[in-house]
Amino acid sequence: MALSIARICFHELTGIVSGSNSLDYRKILVVGFSFFNRWLNRGGYEVTIRFHHYDALRVFVIAAQHESLTEAADRLSLTKGAVSHQIKRLEEELGFAVFDRHPRGVHLTDKGRELLFTAASAFNEIELSLDVLRGRDTHSLTIGVTTYFASRWLSPRLTSFMRQHPEIRLRIQPMIDFFDFAGEEVDLAIRWGNGKWQDREITKLLDCPAWPTGNREIHKQVMAVGIERAFASNTLLRDRDDSNSWSEWYAVAGLKQPQRIDTLIIQDPSVRVQAVLDGQGIALNDELTREEINAGRLFRLSESELSDYGYFLAYDESILKNPAAAKFMQWVLEE
Repeated sequence: MALSIARICFHELTGIVSGSNSLDYRKILVVGFSFFNRWLNRGGYEVTIRFHHYDALRVFVIAAQHESLTEAADRLSLTKGAVSHQIKRLEEELGFAVFDRHPRGVHLTDKGRELLFTAASAFNEIELSLDVLRGRDTHSLTIGVTTYFASRWLSPRLTSFMRQHPEIRLRIQPMIDFFDFAGEEVDLAIRWGNGKWQDREITKLLDCPAWPTGNREIHKQVMAVGIERAFASNTLLRDRDDSNSWSEWYAVAGLKQPQRIDTLIIQDPSVRVQAVLDGQGIALNDELTREEINAGRLFRLSESELSDYGYFLAYDESILKNPAAAKFMQWVLEE
């Protein structure tokens, strides 16, 4: 029933979509719900649309996905003040806070996380319906992945998928920022980490614990002075400024993490591996660096590891209506 209603609503939106090069989510939603209301009225029902701040809701979704008002401002070509105003306006309308404010940024409240999941799913449902209306080929699929994972794990296996499903046009999209699905036009992504993300549906693909690695010189230091002193005198490489992976590793290792400011942020994991080989610091890596380790160029520096780390499929539930996405997920999870 819900799908039938949606099809009727979006059928009437076709003229709006086809006649516009830039889509205004607020207008689409308002007009869509207007048609929805008209359809229900034909059956004697009436729906009152009480919420009217879908523009602010869209701003919230982007800010929440990055947990950064500054990043949202950049994405939307707005000032940070304008984004902050929209969020406050949304919170006033909702009657609850979606963010906790801190000196170093914002963090989602529990209700904010629930709202993000609901709103992001709804917007992506609209995107999928619009793709169908535009006649987008449902036999095409875009996978967002780092070049590191693509070259070391995914690429050698893709021939199997292509042989099984020659009708599917697959595009591998190199990604660094895994929060910007819409901007990268990605259907689903493969992320590294512990899987504790709230912005997408998450399915574990591959267990791949993370452990500290260094080059030959740093390995010699660890052997000579011990891991604590060696780590304290070298730069710790991170994938993101807000990453907690090193703090998690120190806790697992039972070591006190030193207060330091000389961390180096390198988002691209391939570049991060090369930085370790070049002696720029120590990074958390995994079994996918086995080639460098076997060649004696890279060294595992500790047996302590983040056992819950690995690679995860990240996607919106609505994408599973795309047959190509469903087939790819089934295939990759069996690999």
